[in-house]
Amino acid sequence: MGAPVKMIAGLAALLLAACSAPVAAASAPAGEREGADPHLWLEQVQGREALDWVGAQNERSRQQLEGSPRFAALMPQLREVLDSPQRLPQLQQIGAHVYNFWRDAEHPRGLWRRIPAEQLGRGEPAWQTVLDLDALARREGENWVWAGASCLAPQTSRCLVFLSRGGADAQVLREFDTARGDFVADGFALPESKGGAAWVDADTISVSTDFGPGSMTESGYPRQVRLWTRGTPLAQARRVFEGRERDVGVWTSAESTPQGRRHWVERRSSFFAGDEYLLVDGRLQHLDKPADADAQLFGEQLLLRLRSDWRTGGRQHPAGALIAMPLRDFLAGKRRFQTLYAPPSRGALQQVLPLKDRLLLISMEEVRQSLAEWRLEKGRWQAQPVPTDPFESLSVSALAGQQGNAYLLTRSSFLSPSRLVLMEAGQPQRQTELRRLPDFFDASGLEVSQLQARSRDGTAVPYFVVGPRGALADGPRPTLLYGYGGFEISLKPAYNALVGRAWLAQGGVYVVANLRGGGEFGPRWHRAAQREHRQRSYDDFIAVAEDLQRRGITRPQQLGIMGGSLGGMLVSVAMQQRPELFGAVVSQVPLTDMRRYHRMLAGASWIEEYGDPDIPEQWAYIRPYSPYHNAQAGRHYPPVLYTSSTRDDRVHPGHARKMVARLAQQGHAVWYWENLEGGHAGAADSSQQARLWALSYSFLMDRLAGAPTAAPAAPAAVAR
Repeated sequence: MGAPVKMIAGLAALLLAACSAPVAAASAPAGEREGADPHLWLEQVQGREALDWVGAQNERSRQQLEGSPRFAALMPQLREVLDSPQRLPQLQQIGAHVYNFWRDAEHPRGLWRRIPAEQLGRGEPAWQTVLDLDALARREGENWVWAGASCLAPQTSRCLVFLSRGGADAQVLREFDTARGDFVADGFALPESKGGAAWVDADTISVSTDFGPGSMTESGYPRQVRLWTRGTPLAQARRVFEGRERDVGVWTSAESTPQGRRHWVERRSSFFAGDEYLLVDGRLQHLDKPADADAQLFGEQLLLRLRSDWRTGGRQHPAGALIAMPLRDFLAGKRRFQTLYAPPSRGALQQVLPLKDRLLLISMEEVRQSLAEWRLEKGRWQAQPVPTDPFESLSVSALAGQQGNAYLLTRSSFLSPSRLVLMEAGQPQRQTELRRLPDFFDASGLEVSQLQARSRDGTAVPYFVVGPRGALADGPRPTLLYGYGGFEISLKPAYNALVGRAWLAQGGVYVVANLRGGGEFGPRWHRAAQREHRQRSYDDFIAVAEDLQRRGITRPQQLGIMGGSLGGMLVSVAMQQRPELFGAVVSQVPLTDMRRYHRMLAGASWIEEYGDPDIPEQWAYIRPYSPYHNAQAGRHYPPVLYTSSTRDDRVHPGHARKMVARLAQQGHAVWYWENLEGGHAGAADSSQQARLWALSYSFLMDRLAGAPTAAPAAPAAVAR
């Protein structure tokens, strides 16, 4: 993924370390100065004027931010972490082999590689390269980023390989033969599009892609699924389902089970609701369930994970519950479910993973996770807990899907390096630690605390504090507060070597807030900050910031905030609503223009989360927090760094560009960094990632702890 980025160091750069000059204000190209939005032209992702502006801002950031001695020191340290051969591998058994995709310093784009399954857990394996993405990119002159593979094994050696240009969500599909180690001539192939594909049999795939005019939704996702037979034109593929233009999208997927291959078609009418179908003998069987319930199959059992209360079969099932019954009975109209998981008031189900004859459930209470193996015996469900620590973050993946009971357990905490353990469900004594991360930073003098803040309406908001032992009593210290608060996504304790090296090792305190809108306490915690209630998430974040200062852990000039995507909007809103609380801000790949977000790339798919700004009653509750519309020239905001990616085809880079242009025009201290590739992750390889994070953390520490030298600050430039 490109040559390593040249690092900037030296005495000349030292003079720019504390420079606080804002970026130059954007001037619209001729003919585009009319209308309510003077910066609309920055939404032209590849527009010449827009890219010229981006180039100018990147150069300014290079000159003013990369001159920091902290940046120069952090770049190689973070690159070492990102290129470390000790990272945990993602493993998947396909037929007789275990596959893994791996990046390192010699292979920045990565290797798809494999070993015989029997070698797993027997020392350091001798990996065989199946596909070298660096060599492929050089040969084809493309900036390929690996996006995964779907294989038909053990029936054949054929796989569908997905490749992304620059890390975008849109992908190219090609058929690959793992036995020959090459792409299949005249095999299945699709041009770049969002969507997906799945094997039906060796000569048929189900496809959701861009089939031409009228085949995509307003959110930019496919709305058709077709069955495509080998050797026939894609245009002749038989349509089996078509959604509506206003749907979020339609997807197809498949899984191999002991009962045979199962094929799914899913239509999302909104982000969290829609219809699910089983594809049986080329025909669809609709699952008559609540629209916002997610369905899974475990053998012949149908599992439903509820987001809303549901009364059926004479019983009330609460939101957040996991319920099960035989699929055959469900399709026959019966509704006698058994409850596997009923959520406590301060807890939620986090992951459900079917194996061959065990079902793994990860649940959480008070943001503390636990794992249990469930088994169905004589019609009754029985659970066996798996011992773990309360402050661990847990995740599980099936090594061979539902073809076996082997699974991979990843265990992580703020201060203990992540480890990957090979487990066998039903046999707790069979555990093999495959790999453990090294200690990328010294955690011996650090501690973790879990505290609570009271939000504006009295709601208890938990948060984690990681920092030097005694930091709760010995503050104030430079502190970084991180949050998200949306889409039912939970923030959990996890080992982050970049945070450790770039922040904790520098004496900083790191804080993770569990805001409403997230999934820490289930669907109700999420709904509490949806649409007209979104302000609650911002109130929670502000309450945590106030609580940190009330406890003496930090003070305003030492408190920085960071977030990405929805979290990037979160920190922008917090900066605007309570600027006096913060000393510096980093907003990554953010949403900012909530008047037009639903018209930009995938934005329409998020209307269920935020509301529809085209409806006056809904714009009335969106407008008060839309960062782009609430920037004020007369207020003093803390210095802020915005980052984005030209290749982000999920959150439009225009959000960050226009926000920076507006703040600069108003005279605020603002910087911008836009990576030319990287998709929504903001960076495509370890070199780009190291630069992005070194910029972000050195920017924060320089402003919260002061410059590491006595170099005088350059005078602030005034944007015009």
